[in-house]
Amino acid sequence: MARAGRLAALVVAGVAVAVLGWWLLREPVRSGPAPVPWNRVACARCGMLVGEPGFAAQIQGRNGELLHFDDPGCLLLHEAAPHPPRHAVWVHHHAEDRWLRLEEAGFVPAPGPTPMGYGLAAVAREAVPDALGAEAALRQVRARDAARGGGPP
Repeated sequence: MARAGRLAALVVAGVAVAVLGWWLLREPVRSGPAPVPWNRVACARCGMLVGEPGFAAQIQGRNGELLHFDDPGCLLLHEAAPHPPRHAVWVHHHAEDRWLRLEEAGFVPAPGPTPMGYGLAAVAREAVPDALGAEAALRQVRARDAARGGGPP
């Protein structure tokens, strides 16, 4: 019986060490957006390099993983698909050097072309009350995709 108790204690200790190792080695969950390595990281949806801050977006997973996007439309299409729970979703304000949580953002027509041609720019929804919410913006992105045959511009 003592031998079974020692074996059980060793198994429990091994599991505890494995869990502790995973906890220490995982990426930390951030309290804000992560720095973007401009022109060196690819969009998680289309593969283009993320290089224009005014159209960038970012998803942070619960374990610290990061996904970067080059166009708000790419982010919205990605978010429409099933995915694991997220820690935070950020979009870069189009005209200001700051990030907004997706739930704080609204989308307006971009003043010029966007990286993937979806034509939307993120703004603070409180400052632009008639800006589109994420669901309405997604409908516009899908309509633009359908109009151009489902592919990039």
